[in-house]
Amino acid sequence: MVPMPAKVVLFVCVHNAGRSQMAEALTNAMAQEMGLDVVGLSAGTVGGKTLNPIALEAMAELGISMEGQSPKLLTQEMADAADRIISMGCGVDAAACPAKFMLTEDWGLDDPAGQPIERVREIRDDIAIRVRAMLSEFTVN
Repeated sequence: MVPMPAKVVLFVCVHNAGRSQMAEALTNAMAQEMGLDVVGLSAGTVGGKTLNPIALEAMAELGISMEGQSPKLLTQEMADAADRIISMGCGVDAAACPAKFMLTEDWGLDDPAGQPIERVREIRDDIAIRVRAMLSEFTVN
């Protein structure tokens, strides 16, 4: 029997500096914990320069490092390779919303940019709940 390739979940936002990066890291950590062959990736429609340092801090509190990660620009190849594409919320820059050019599920999350750590923790925890629920769908055969 040939093993099935990993399922790829692509998280997309505008700058790929906070929400989508946290979702990628949480997906990879939880999938490993659950023994699932699921890979989280993330990208931005515009792409930022650096990751949100408060998002890095909030993830480190969970023991999940995002060191070495950097914002990536969304490409058609990334979208084509994904089994599922989830946008994080397009209220920040509706003109750059990925839902305009590809089918997505939109989680409608607030942007952590410029938010205090308490608010970024809430966003992180919301992402974690959604990621765990999404991953549980992959366990159903």
